[in-house]
Amino acid sequence: MHNDTASVQNTHHIHDHEELTGDNSLHAIAVPDEERLDFWPQHFGTIPQWITLEPRIFGWMDRLCDDYYGGIWRYHTLSNGGAFMVPEAYDDSDGTWTLFNSMNGNGAELSSEAAGIVACLMAYSHHSMRTECDAMIEHYYSLRDYGLNHAECNGIMHLID
Repeated sequence: MHNDTASVQNTHHIHDHEELTGDNSLHAIAVPDEERLDFWPQHFGTIPQWITLEPRIFGWMDRLCDDYYGGIWRYHTLSNGGAFMVPEAYDDSDGTWTLFNSMNGNGAELSSEAAGIVACLMAYSHHSMRTECDAMIEHYYSLRDYGLNHAECNGIMHLID
């Protein structure tokens, strides 16, 4: 993790939220549109080949979901320092995604957030093995911790197993 001004401001923003709400549980925070350009370099900029992460996440979603045809993704940070992406549901869907992992034979119907968690965890895991970068490993475990506390934990964990 690097100590640039944006990271410090983001950390202060998280702590301000916790002080205002009294909530120190692990939670996601949507990244405002005006901060999207800084998302990748701010959170992943110290990781080798970080520029390839976003298209790899798209690739994992495409591999896991027959009904995925691209689209807009929203960025989120986590109160533990993690970060991930969430695909927006298509207009004709009910907001759920049917995912199937052919490598382990597991499938689940998940919300957009849970589907994004799965696609990101798969990409983070493979990228951490490819780069052997401690910061990438930390991103994987930060998101995994969030997934373990998610309402759709069972589906998430079965898919990434």
